[in-house]
Amino acid sequence: MTGNWRELILARVDDVAPPLSVVMGEKVAHGDHQLNPVPVDGDRAESEDRPRLRAAAVLVPIVDHAHGPHVLLTRRADHLGQHSGQVAFPGGKIDAGETAAEAALREAEEEVGLARSYVKVAGFLDPYETGTGFRIVPVIAFVQPGFTLTISTDEVAEAFEVPLSFLMNPDNHERHSVIWRGRPREYYAMPYDGHHIWGATAGMLRNMYDRIFAPGR
Repeated sequence: MTGNWRELILARVDDVAPPLSVVMGEKVAHGDHQLNPVPVDGDRAESEDRPRLRAAAVLVPIVDHAHGPHVLLTRRADHLGQHSGQVAFPGGKIDAGETAAEAALREAEEEVGLARSYVKVAGFLDPYETGTGFRIVPVIAFVQPGFTLTISTDEVAEAFEVPLSFLMNPDNHERHSVIWRGRPREYYAMPYDGHHIWGATAGMLRNMYDRIFAPGR
């Protein structure tokens, strides 16, 4: 992917993050539920089991290589209690007094040692709700090459990069299905070079495509 991708992103993301009152409001449009709408008769068991919502932020780091932009992703450590082994953006919960951008930058430093001196926040995407109870603010950032990563093995097994052109190609946005709690559940997946990018991470990438790169935008 070459050309005006930076200008396109800057033109189509939000300059200001949504306030937490909006992030944690009654509903958000984007999330795991997009492919799995609640049936007309409701889903009582699922609503009773639903965890308390928590505010979080992730950094979507787009590394501006000379050969084309790549997105930096991580694979979570296998020993973690939640989402172990899954591909994810650097990120985590928003602490009291933090902005979404501050939380995303802090988590990227803590998880993979990405120094914020290499990072320039470009803007924000719509909040995304996961089935595990997080309301996530995706923070898009341009990253200057030349950084050195230091992986925190307490949280991360590895970090790797994927071409932005691959992730923003809808031909690579597979829809998979699994039986969960006795009913089929659909999710996006974007397998790449042995890495299984799926679930909320793939869902946020799909929303990024819809917001920025989809034809007709």
